[in-house]
Amino acid sequence: MVHSNRNRAIGALVFAGLVLQACVSTTTSPSPQPGPQAAPQPKVEKISYSQAVSRLAPIKARMEPIVERECKARTTSGTNCDYLISVDKEETKIANAYQTLDKNGRPLIIFTAPLIAETRNAHELAFVMGHEAAHHIGGHIARQQTNASFGALAGGLLIAAAGGDASSVQAAMDLGATVGARSYSKQHELEADSLGTVLTHKSGYDPLIGVNFFERTPDPGNQFLGTHPPNSARISVVRQTAAGL
Repeated sequence: MVHSNRNRAIGALVFAGLVLQACVSTTTSPSPQPGPQAAPQPKVEKISYSQAVSRLAPIKARMEPIVERECKARTTSGTNCDYLISVDKEETKIANAYQTLDKNGRPLIIFTAPLIAETRNAHELAFVMGHEAAHHIGGHIARQQTNASFGALAGGLLIAAAGGDASSVQAAMDLGATVGARSYSKQHELEADSLGTVLTHKSGYDPLIGVNFFERTPDPGNQFLGTHPPNSARISVVRQTAAGL
């Protein structure tokens, strides 16, 4: 009976892992879903690193002090609000923007040149910047790490209780960490869209123009444990938030 329970537990975790592999999306512009109704994507110009830096510079100069001020006002004392906003020097074809932390806890917002090339105006670029800045203010990295820890613990305990060996427990912990980290990923994205709308507006840009960026990006859909919510949900949150400003 213990062996049967272990097989069922492992089977459930393996199934979750297969689902996760099908849902991985790290870019702001996820790959389009195949199908006859997929809209043709317009050709985007290729720009150099220096061109990307030039396009980002005026938005950065205008938004950075506003974002840092809001960060200090909305977070606890001791939070590092000294943002470093830059363009990735590595040449890539991936349109992406992300927020991370350096080894000292300084918040970094990194853009790739292809993403900057995809934006059609300053409002769209400002909205993306506001969205990424909001992730740090919302403490999403720390919250994701906490969720991953709980997921790893739950996965390990499940397999250990079913009689799994050390390698099975470790595999379950790894998978549980991934599941846990993604459990609230969509919620974090919507929170960043809402606060990003506020940051964009306070910096003098129009978030309702900026959110048009989502109209042209392929829709990830509402995938189970996907990293991003449907574009329609994101646009709705931005419009609702903007209406209250």
